[in-house]
Amino acid sequence: MEHVRFSPSGVCAMQINFDIDGGKLYNVQFLGGCNGNLKAIGKLVEGKDAKEVAGILRGNTCGMKGTSCADQLAKAIDEYCG
Repeated sequence: MEHVRFSPSGVCAMQINFDIDGGKLYNVQFLGGCNGNLKAIGKLVEGKDAKEVAGILRGNTCGMKGTSCADQLAKAIDEYCG
């Protein structure tokens, strides 16, 4: 299992942490941001295929921002998985 730390940009969360094992996501945590919503994302993606999760979350926006914490998680996964 590998631990990933990602510094998102353009969102309220300051850091995204997750573990990846066999292409699956575990222990997704956001530091900062909308606490309840981001905890829910972590629960929803637990044990799911990382690339599938990235495909679902990619392009999601927050308000007038061109990105969101979910979109930044997709970017972190894309960066890790190549």
